[in-house]
Amino acid sequence: MKQKIFQLLIALMLIGSLACAQNNKAFTLASPDGKIVVSINAGAKMQWSVKHGADMIIAPSTVSLTLSTGEILGDNAKIVSSKTATVNTQFNTPVYKKKSVTDHYNQLIIDCKGNYGIVLRAYNDGAAYRFYTKRKGDLKISAEEANFNFTDDYKCFVPYVRDFRSTEQYIQSFEALYTEANLSEVNKDTIGFLPVLVDAGTKKAVILEADLEDYPGMFVGKPGAGTTGFKGVFAPYPLTELQGGYKMLNTIVSKRADYIASVKGTRDFPWRVVVISENDAALANNHMVQKLAAPSRIADESWIKPGKVAWDWWNDWNISHVDFKAGINTETYKYYIDFASANKIEYVILDEGWSNDLDLMQVSDKINLKEIIAYGKQKNVGIILWASWYATVTKLEEVFSTYSAMGVRGFKIDFMDRDDQKMVTSLYTIAKKAAGYKMLLDYHGMYKPTGLQRTWPNVINFEGVKGMENVKWTPNDDVPRYDVTIPFIRMVAGPMDYTPGAMRNATKSHFRPDNSLPMSQGTRCHQLAMYVVFEAPLQMLSDNPTAYMKEQESTGFIKKFPTVFDETVALDGKVGEYIAIARKRNNEWYAGAMSNWSERDMVIDLSFLGDGIFEAEIFRDGVNANRDATDYKRELVPVSSKDKLKIHLANGGGWAARIYPAKR
Repeated sequence: MKQKIFQLLIALMLIGSLACAQNNKAFTLASPDGKIVVSINAGAKMQWSVKHGADMIIAPSTVSLTLSTGEILGDNAKIVSSKTATVNTQFNTPVYKKKSVTDHYNQLIIDCKGNYGIVLRAYNDGAAYRFYTKRKGDLKISAEEANFNFTDDYKCFVPYVRDFRSTEQYIQSFEALYTEANLSEVNKDTIGFLPVLVDAGTKKAVILEADLEDYPGMFVGKPGAGTTGFKGVFAPYPLTELQGGYKMLNTIVSKRADYIASVKGTRDFPWRVVVISENDAALANNHMVQKLAAPSRIADESWIKPGKVAWDWWNDWNISHVDFKAGINTETYKYYIDFASANKIEYVILDEGWSNDLDLMQVSDKINLKEIIAYGKQKNVGIILWASWYATVTKLEEVFSTYSAMGVRGFKIDFMDRDDQKMVTSLYTIAKKAAGYKMLLDYHGMYKPTGLQRTWPNVINFEGVKGMENVKWTPNDDVPRYDVTIPFIRMVAGPMDYTPGAMRNATKSHFRPDNSLPMSQGTRCHQLAMYVVFEAPLQMLSDNPTAYMKEQESTGFIKKFPTVFDETVALDGKVGEYIAIARKRNNEWYAGAMSNWSERDMVIDLSFLGDGIFEAEIFRDGVNANRDATDYKRELVPVSSKDKLKIHLANGGGWAARIYPAKR
């Protein structure tokens, strides 16, 4: 009865606020649980704000779209109508961290004179808005005003990149550690890429975007004087491009337009989103981008097979104890396939060097690609090929038709390094073309995911993260701290091609960069835990077969981990400090915990297990892991949902477990 009364009060609040709105052009919208209230005021400027309980999270912030004609959609808006709706549904997510997602929200649509409007949604875990237009012909968007103002000088986590005035001509790597500073200290001479996090005292707010299609991605910059927070920044539309960049593998924009996008007159624009949490751990299990993305456009998804993949590049093809010269050749790749087959690893990637980098139809004479593909098929191992974006789009139809016919399972596409409208549109085009040939895609050299993973689920991983490849070159990076920061920020947007799996593990004092025999910062169990903590439907084993065979106990543990799950539970965590997550697949649970460079004790509450008696295969930091990061202890212990496991994490440490029903 109390619940019904509460729901009635919420409904009356919505109706009452809308009745007032027709007069004062101020609207409010509450989340289903009533904790979040989104307000919009359509005066001389259209402004939105978001409250969580008594706390103002987003202070009044101006939003608008400016057309090339000078018309500003949102300024002096004349309201034609408004309507609300409540949606509570579920959709299946077969290539994700849980089997299905509940999509429950209240929605407000405000239609304005001039054939445009704004949609607002209030969820229990955040809020979002998007503009829409209903006009004939095409529109040029000169600018978008997307502001996120805060009431206090809170601490924020921002990954910076060069801005669009850089001498690098707009090449963006989307790989950066987080700069942790107050909002007042946000750099004014550069920009940050999404997602970013604001620590608003007892609550965290993550700013991101969703359903980005045929439109430039949003960066954030320092707002104008008198405000504290962020303003949206967008790359202008590229008018002319020149082949360039690393090894000429991408294109450099040499001239940009005075507008950011040219779009159809009738369309929905991307969602501008703030995720709000009172609990850090909940951010590591958020589904906002998935909920706001356009539904899947692949009718039959049964051919999309996630899995693990043995990778050659990070370990520099550096296998040993063989009777052939290791490198980019047929013998080496057969060896990788043998390793993958023996460990039930679904795929092997042929990275840079299998073809002419600029012409994918010219296969290296050092390899027999057909023989490699046939050998993989015989061993039940699929082949994925690396390609630059430039080489892919140059011969898109020929590349996909030729290699799909040969039996290649997909492509790892690299060096996009931009997210202007033209690049965003290109990646949707590539995804659609690949789906037509039933090919998987791993978008490396990529901006953060924004929902493409739901719309085209054959795109099963994204970079947009400062992954382990960087460990080969950046000795001053605090990698363990980054590892326990990205689950709460970058992973909110979607999967991460971080590429874990190092078997040479180092303490802080012993670490050194090495291109051919690379090592990781932190312990062996820190690496093992990544296979649970980091979301990645296509998950790499980045080290070489020689290293894995020397460490077969760890390898045998890794091979048991799935890459998509039926359920995910965020156990514990604090941004930049530690993280603990559990995930379920069929009747088994997998749990992982990681720490920054601080040694710590934690408690893992196993109440998520439910009824029954279980056995846990656990890998934990060894007693000497602070001196030798490869030190670990494997143990088998009986457990149940009543247990609370006390665990100890070494400096840069980790803990991982596979929990399965005990044999009777």
